Amino acid sequence: MVDIIGSNLVTWFISVTYGHNSYLFAVCFVLDYNRVWIPDAEHVWKSAEILKDFQPGDIELELQLEDGTELQYPLEGGEKLPPLRNPDILVGENDLTALSYLHEPAVLHNLKVRFVESKIIYTYCGIILVAVNPYKQLPIYGDAVIHAYSGQNMGDMDPHIFAVAEEAYKQMARNNKNQSIIVSGESGAGKTVSARYAMRYFAVVSKSGSNTRVEDKVLASNPITEAIGNAKTTRNDNSSRFGKYTEISFDKKYQIIGANMRTYLLEKSRVVFQSENERNYHIFYQMCACANQPEFKSLRLLSADKFNYTCMGGEIEIEGVDDCADMAETRRTFNLLGLNDSFQADVFKVLAAILHLGNVVIKANNSDKSSIDSSDPHLGIFCDLMGIKLENMCHRLCHRRIVLSAETVVKPQPKERAINARDALAKHIYAYLFDWVIHKINRALLVPGKQHSFIGVLDIYGFETFDVNSFEQFCINYANEKLQQQFNLHVFKLEQEEYMKEDIPWTLIDFYDNQPVIDLIEAKMGILDLLDEECLLPQGTDKNWLQKLYNFLGSKPLFEKPRLSNDSFLIQHFADKVEYQCKGFLEKNRDTLYEELVDIMRTSQFALLAEFFQVEERNLGHKNIKVTPAQPKVKASNKQLRTTVGDKFRSSLYLLMETLNATTPHYVRCIKPNEEKMSFEYDSKRVVQQLRACGVLETIRISAQSYPSRWTYIEFYSRYSILMSQSELKLGEKKQTCRTVLQRLIPDSDQYKFGRTKIFFRAGQVAYLEKLRLDHLRAACVTIQKHARGWRQRHRFLHMRQAAIIIQQYVRGKKQIRRTVTAQALKQGWAAIVIQRHCRGYLVRRVYQLVLIATITIQAFTRGWMARKSYKKMVAEHKALVLQKYTRAWLARRRFQTMRRLVINVQLSYRVQQLRKKVEEQTKENHGLLERLTSVSNARTQGMEKVLTLEAELCKITNERGALEERSRKNIEEANQAIALLQDDKGKLTQMNKALEQKLSDMTQQMKDHFEDVKRKLMEDLEREERLRKVAEHNSELQKEDLDIEIVALKEENRRLREERIRLQTQVEEDKQLNAEMQEQLVQLTKHVKIIPDLRKEINSLQMQKAEADKNIKAQSEQVRAKMSLITRQLLGEAVEEALIHRMNEEALDSDVGDDLLSAFDGMEKAAKVMETQLGEQKEAYKSQMEVLVFKNEHLNKENEQLQALFQEKNDVNHNIGQEVARLTAENMVIPELKQQVSELTRHKHELETQIQDQSSDMTAKMKELSNQLQLAVEKERLQRRLLEESITESERKGEELERQMLDLKEENEQLQKTQLIENEAKNRLKQETSHLTAENMDFEEQIDMKDRLIKRLQDQIKSLQTSETANQRAAPTVPKEYLGMLEYKKEDEGRLVQTLIIELKPRGVVVNMIPGLAAHLLFMCVRHADYLNDGNKLKSLMHAIIKSFKDVVMVHQEDFEILSFCLSNTYQFLNCLKQYSGDEEFIKHNTPRQNKNCLKNFDLSEHRQVLSDLAINIFHQFISVMEDTLFPMIIPGILEHESLQGISSMKPTGFRKRSSSVYEDGEGLGGGEPLSVTSILQQLTTFHTCMAQQGMEPQLQGQVIRQMFYLIGSTSVNSILLRKDLCSCRKGMQIRCNISYLEEWLREKGLQSSCAMETLGPLSQVAWLLQVNKTTDEDAAEIKQRCSELSPVQIVKILNSYTPIDDFEKRITPSFVRKVQALLQEREGSSQLMMDAQYRFQVTFPFCSSPQALELLQVPSSLRLGFVTRI
Repeated sequence: MVDIIGSNLVTWFISVTYGHNSYLFAVCFVLDYNRVWIPDAEHVWKSAEILKDFQPGDIELELQLEDGTELQYPLEGGEKLPPLRNPDILVGENDLTALSYLHEPAVLHNLKVRFVESKIIYTYCGIILVAVNPYKQLPIYGDAVIHAYSGQNMGDMDPHIFAVAEEAYKQMARNNKNQSIIVSGESGAGKTVSARYAMRYFAVVSKSGSNTRVEDKVLASNPITEAIGNAKTTRNDNSSRFGKYTEISFDKKYQIIGANMRTYLLEKSRVVFQSENERNYHIFYQMCACANQPEFKSLRLLSADKFNYTCMGGEIEIEGVDDCADMAETRRTFNLLGLNDSFQADVFKVLAAILHLGNVVIKANNSDKSSIDSSDPHLGIFCDLMGIKLENMCHRLCHRRIVLSAETVVKPQPKERAINARDALAKHIYAYLFDWVIHKINRALLVPGKQHSFIGVLDIYGFETFDVNSFEQFCINYANEKLQQQFNLHVFKLEQEEYMKEDIPWTLIDFYDNQPVIDLIEAKMGILDLLDEECLLPQGTDKNWLQKLYNFLGSKPLFEKPRLSNDSFLIQHFADKVEYQCKGFLEKNRDTLYEELVDIMRTSQFALLAEFFQVEERNLGHKNIKVTPAQPKVKASNKQLRTTVGDKFRSSLYLLMETLNATTPHYVRCIKPNEEKMSFEYDSKRVVQQLRACGVLETIRISAQSYPSRWTYIEFYSRYSILMSQSELKLGEKKQTCRTVLQRLIPDSDQYKFGRTKIFFRAGQVAYLEKLRLDHLRAACVTIQKHARGWRQRHRFLHMRQAAIIIQQYVRGKKQIRRTVTAQALKQGWAAIVIQRHCRGYLVRRVYQLVLIATITIQAFTRGWMARKSYKKMVAEHKALVLQKYTRAWLARRRFQTMRRLVINVQLSYRVQQLRKKVEEQTKENHGLLERLTSVSNARTQGMEKVLTLEAELCKITNERGALEERSRKNIEEANQAIALLQDDKGKLTQMNKALEQKLSDMTQQMKDHFEDVKRKLMEDLEREERLRKVAEHNSELQKEDLDIEIVALKEENRRLREERIRLQTQVEEDKQLNAEMQEQLVQLTKHVKIIPDLRKEINSLQMQKAEADKNIKAQSEQVRAKMSLITRQLLGEAVEEALIHRMNEEALDSDVGDDLLSAFDGMEKAAKVMETQLGEQKEAYKSQMEVLVFKNEHLNKENEQLQALFQEKNDVNHNIGQEVARLTAENMVIPELKQQVSELTRHKHELETQIQDQSSDMTAKMKELSNQLQLAVEKERLQRRLLEESITESERKGEELERQMLDLKEENEQLQKTQLIENEAKNRLKQETSHLTAENMDFEEQIDMKDRLIKRLQDQIKSLQTSETANQRAAPTVPKEYLGMLEYKKEDEGRLVQTLIIELKPRGVVVNMIPGLAAHLLFMCVRHADYLNDGNKLKSLMHAIIKSFKDVVMVHQEDFEILSFCLSNTYQFLNCLKQYSGDEEFIKHNTPRQNKNCLKNFDLSEHRQVLSDLAINIFHQFISVMEDTLFPMIIPGILEHESLQGISSMKPTGFRKRSSSVYEDGEGLGGGEPLSVTSILQQLTTFHTCMAQQGMEPQLQGQVIRQMFYLIGSTSVNSILLRKDLCSCRKGMQIRCNISYLEEWLREKGLQSSCAMETLGPLSQVAWLLQVNKTTDEDAAEIKQRCSELSPVQIVKILNSYTPIDDFEKRITPSFVRKVQALLQEREGSSQLMMDAQYRFQVTFPFCSSPQALELLQVPSSLRLGFVTRI
């Protein structure tokens, strides 16, 4: 149905109805916008261009496709017009509602452009986020991206799942209302991943403060639920086979405190059946992959291909998935949730039992009977794992018990029913296990605490339609019908609220209501009701139920019976018409299990299995809540009816809808772009099916029926101000201006409505306004081009005309010259030239003499002044050297004395310690001796008692002794005989030993002789090599002596010449630069001096000629002119052109005879000037020659150094040979190896000698070549300057002399280098010895310091006692004459001191601002007094109090910028004071003598300095954080959104999701407060800088602060550009460049260029350049790679993909160009992160700066109320 509902001058508005959907189209009759969409079988829609205007009544349109094909498109009845295509400027928008023409092809094309060309997967469609699965990992989900979206309004950034999550979190916190995120879509569309990212966002932004880490547990539940609830399907490798609603609970602080999951409609049938190319649930394959692990040995698992339940689909592996690693992750998350190993063992035991149950073989005995072999191994394993009896299980699987009224009958079951019973048992066990695991997870996620609010994430299946649709698809589509109804009502409600908010009359919008379909399913005598009724019947079948559907529902408009099938039925859903097969509906709805099997499970010894099958536990959590349909329904009385799957699902769905209706929903629609799972491939057919099914097109249709395009007044004014007249622009009220312009441009007021803050447009009006704007811009461009081309043509014509006139002038002049010039005229002209030449020559010679005298006088005085200056400098340097010598000697003696004193003290202390140890040891020995003496006396007494006893025994022993002596005598005789035998054996062994020794000595002598021969040969080789080396050295010495003789002769000649002309030539050897200047001056002086005698002779001859013949004046004047001309030519040489001489002669002819001398003088002046110019050029040429000689000299020096290195290497080789000989002497058993090494060293020596000869030959050749080049240069110079041959020869001689002097200097330099090397070696040895001594004395330093402090403390105590005694004796105390820079206070006033100077001191005081760091200096004066008194306890207490007070101030004023700045400045100043007066040499070198006297004397505060430094770093970071918090909200509006360049607007329509900066309530922003701009940022930075400067903060520290702020500006801006497509345009790049220039100018104004702050804006500058540069050719791609060095490849590609033209005059970036840039950037190594780290902090350094403030001059202001402190 087609209705024309309105029109204007250029557009017809037509409403077209397709079935239940209505679309609003605007038809423009303008050739600029004549593109339409026509249906296409392959691409759904394709673009075409209208070739002929449409006229009412036409039955077809003449179209041309994009490939050039012309087409006659038929119009049905002349009314069904094709939808119009949007202007290119509106394509690729973030929000589909921003499109001017809202219809299906526009939505499809916009998604394709964003997905394929821009690589953007998220797009808004009103309140819906459309997410297209890229099938590729994208770098847009990092923590940096999460923080970038945190706190942002939904329209501020590009569409993202994080933006939806942030909106839900913000609304929960703002409105205190629960939220829901509904994620839906087909299998494989990315629902699970989107839900996971949403939960991850909540976990990151709402970190809990407790140690329970609830957010980690919430995320850890995902791997478990995916393992037991996800499986591989033909559409998705990780498809969720259940619905899940996760409630994330928050407390009053909106931190996560727990979570709860609810599941819906688990696909139990997948446990026992999988289609082709599909898998069972992941957990089964994970267990099979880990079957060999010890934990799974008891389960007796096999590989996955050996279990029936896992190999049915033929797929047991997924590409890129490691099941073993996934099992480890699953077990890790179990442990993280607190589910221990015993729990996991029970779960795995149940799962293994299910696998073994599937392998139980059921045999068919006959058609009605079946049986199971009791020896079946899998059945035995199942019974063993489940704790049940094998016999009962075998019997009950194949038999069924039927209870009759009078008896119970056991009936055997056929094989098919037995298999069904087995599978039903497996499904029920798995379902109970799934619910039990979810229950345990919920308990683990339940944290004690009251829930304040929650956000629910619903991950549920989308609308499904397959070739064969069964009970599962029916339930899924039923759930989607309910969700679609809720979605329609919510969209309708939001639309109504928007209209009421803007005070626009509300008109009822007709939208599709799917309540009839819902009633068809759930109402009385509906599909579910009839299904439950059929399930009650014992003999109920699918056929009977289907016949009831035909009978009761056949008249319903949304229910149909297929024409060619009696086993299915059709339902017209909101998305599509679906055909359901009735087979299996009753069985799946009943979900029954034999009671006998249930009884067996209840009697199981496995407690978990028995618990599953308890009735109470089975019904736990299922509330008997019934849905109230639109039509009344009779309450069911049978219990079994309420326990069907359909009834349970309906109840749980009702609970879900109740929850969603009580929350604020947010919608995410996931789209699957293609079936092949290829990255960024777009299948229009599949996409449009899903768009129709998920409600996106319904949202578009509802928006299109009213006013879909909505602009704020400020956006409309900014973009369309070009269409406004001057009178309209002069209106002060922008709102009224917008009304006036719209009423003029669009006369039909029904096409737009004015709201409070927005303008509402009907479909097509924005496109019409864009067309008017483009026409206006095109007309302006034509005008500019017209004037530019006219100016260019006029300019070209005038240029050609001027050229023609000049050509005519030259032609006519040439003709005139040919007519007028004759031989007589030429002769006269030549005669005049000769006369002028002589006259001018005379005058030039005269002027030259005057100039020469003046020049000589000036040079004399100048050289004298320079000589005196140089002499004074030399004297000063000599005196400085003398002072340094004595100073260094004194310092060395002082260091030696100090070291000697330290060593003596160490020795004394060590010896004292040794003596003490000896004394202690001696004392211990004495005590031991005393104890022994006592014991000995006691033993003596006892011994006397024993003596008497022993005497009695003595007699008895004497008798026994006689007997023993007789026996020993016999033994001695036997021993003597044995010794004689042994001595004979010894003699024989001695003779054998001598023979062996003789043989050994002979062999040793032979080895020694052989070694001596080898040693002698080696020594001969060494001597030969030494002789060669000496010969080479002797030859070099002879050559050196010859050169020295020649140099001496040349020096004598040079000295004789210098004595005649200059006295300071001897300084050439000391100062090369002065020598060069003197040489240049000498060359000039030589030139002038040589010409002086000639000029004098000429002048004398002229004077004599004038005296002899006055009457021949004219002839003489002609001669003078000729001579003067000749001299001028001689002076000027060939460099002067003939024209110059001719002109000088003409001027001379014009003058009178009496003025000849004057004209000659003038000519002489001109010649002198030209001569000076030539002399300057010659000077430059000589300088260049000298530079060449110096360079060659340096080159020779380098080669000489190389030769020295070779000689050194040769000496090293000789040394190595000597070492080898010594080693051969010690180890005579390795002679063959040594020979080989010697031969190698000899060969190395020959190579070195060859290298030396080559180097010598090269040097000789280079010297010859250099001399040849010099000779050629000299000859060429002589030919060019014939008249100056003598001066050139002199300069060459000087150059050679200088070269010889350089050789002398080179030799001296070599000597100095050798001396320096010797000194360096001595210094190195000295340093080694010093470091060795330092290491030895390191252990004694601490003891020495402790003893020195003890001695000082005792001495101070003695001094204080003596002082007190002296003070008592004196009549009156003495008063110091001057202040010492210390403040005295009492110990009990310490708290008042730090309270006044730190805690209570405010940064805005007058005294504080006048003297920066006053508090720090006063505190240090107190520290000095404690050090002066040598009171360690008082000093330690004061330092601790100061540090604690600074910490307290920072803790109390964490957000106060001024106090933190003041505290940081004082801490830094106090730290500097501790360093400046510490006595360390590195800190006191800038002190004055008086400041050095104020250094600390008794205590080392280095530890306290370290603590203060750490404290200052903490204060600095807190200070930076406060500044960042203040500056951060200004960055995006000021740098990116504010348009500094007037007239360059970058605003575009933004659709439903308006940017927060553009949304104003009640007219705010139109005439209210001033919006943020770059000026606001600069003002804030100025405030920061002024505050820091007033409080005396060090400039370097200020630079570090500003650098950190500029980094924040750059990183935040770049991150926002990467996440905002609307900022990626050429005009926005110009605005950003302008704002960066403002920041740079601010840095120059504040003098902070050295802070490197602009370097931190490098990435932002490159982004701005990238947005402006041309992006079409290969050269552009290469330039982008070169210029964008600070951007990562990911960032560059992201910006190129996000680039969006603002006008039709800008070109879009082609995907091929993006691929070129991406290919070029593959070689670059960069970060793979998309975002910059905005939290990065540069390392802070506190530079030491010596304070010029004198402590003794510092007074305590009375305003500080420090009366308890005394200034000493």
